[in-house]
Amino acid sequence: MNDVVEDLTATLPPGAVSTDAETRERCSRDDAEWADYGLPAAVVFATSVDDVVQTVRIAAEHDIPVVPRGAGTGLSGGANAVSGCLVLSLERMTEVIEVNVAERYAVVQAGVLNDDLRRHVAEVGLWYPPDPASMSISTIGGNVATNAGGICCVKYGVTRDYVLGLTVVLADGRVAEVGRTTAKGVTGYDLAALFVGSEGTLGIVVEATVKLLPLGGREERAIVGYFRSLTDAGRAVAAVSSAGIVPSALELIDRTCLHAVAEWQGWDLPEGASALLLAKVDEPGDRGEELAGRIADAFLAAGGAQVEHAVDPEEVARLFAARRLAYPALERLGPVLTEDVCVPHSAVPEMLARIERAAADEDVVIANIAHAGDGNLHPLIIAPEGDDEAKRRAKRAFDRIVADCRALGGTVTGEHGVGLLKLPGAAAELSPVVLDLHASIKQALDPRGILNPGKAFPERSATR
Repeated sequence: MNDVVEDLTATLPPGAVSTDAETRERCSRDDAEWADYGLPAAVVFATSVDDVVQTVRIAAEHDIPVVPRGAGTGLSGGANAVSGCLVLSLERMTEVIEVNVAERYAVVQAGVLNDDLRRHVAEVGLWYPPDPASMSISTIGGNVATNAGGICCVKYGVTRDYVLGLTVVLADGRVAEVGRTTAKGVTGYDLAALFVGSEGTLGIVVEATVKLLPLGGREERAIVGYFRSLTDAGRAVAAVSSAGIVPSALELIDRTCLHAVAEWQGWDLPEGASALLLAKVDEPGDRGEELAGRIADAFLAAGGAQVEHAVDPEEVARLFAARRLAYPALERLGPVLTEDVCVPHSAVPEMLARIERAAADEDVVIANIAHAGDGNLHPLIIAPEGDDEAKRRAKRAFDRIVADCRALGGTVTGEHGVGLLKLPGAAAELSPVVLDLHASIKQALDPRGILNPGKAFPERSATR
């Protein structure tokens, strides 16, 4: 290992390689509670594509695993180190290389923060829609690695829908430019889509070309509904979907989250509110008014105890801030094990009811936030620090929620990625034939298995 560090130090710019204990510990894991991790031998902070190429080539020569890392905000263990590996951090690759206003795309390095890209392109009247709750602290490279979604994805789609092209460093150090900048293109396989969501197991994304939309032409209106039960809120979600309405956002926050945010921020809440649904439409004029009214009617018909409209931009932003603040507010209560299941719209009420039963049966606190408009639920399981028995009960609830999700026709991860935490669920969801396809693709692109080993899909031996 000393030889690897010496080679890296001699090849890369000064300060690029760190072996001090504090840095190795800080970069050894992401934000996933209870996911296993090891201590890397060194951390490389790349500032250019060539830094990544040289790091991968040296690692391949010495047969050392490489674990790519963005900002470390992941929630599934996808960036967790294996003992003795190299962690390759892209957090210093923060250049917005190009914004093409006429063709509506941007080329950015992997370490650019999602929110920084949004602000940058807004200056020229353009918009990058994918908006994970971590958008102020998560990188575009990390978003690509997990195919991140967000609040807007119910209408505007997820990261994959906006990736036109990628620059990827392969396991042998070669650089592949995949994708296109044209509106259409079917030359060859869609390799850009293959790398999106692959969690750094097939190649390391160093640059992304992303599609942009016009910023103007939208008039945002929010519809707020308070409900006396989580199941009623779920019925309202199903009602909006069955009515054929596609809001630009439809988010759920339950009582536990509401009270955590309200206590933290000093907000008042209506008496008896067990759940809050936040809907948003952005069609202009009469069409927006009509859709907002139909959503409000659906909320009331499903049992909404209090339904309000908000049009003022500051009020709309404040309401949706409650959704984005939910996770950090809950972290103040103790370690949070985050679920990421996705079910059909019609199954949302039943899935919420099953989550409540799992919490009661296992005697754990489960808070619920959700991208309810597309059935992507994030039950947040809280266990007191140091309480091993509570941790075991939380793990049982976690596994039960995964099983219930699959029983209702869902998938075990909607946007956080498989990482480490969802490997058992992925093993149950993916057929042996599909797992063989995964293994064949991995073997073709990374025959020595050095890129983020053990992540994204279960090895065939683990499923036999």
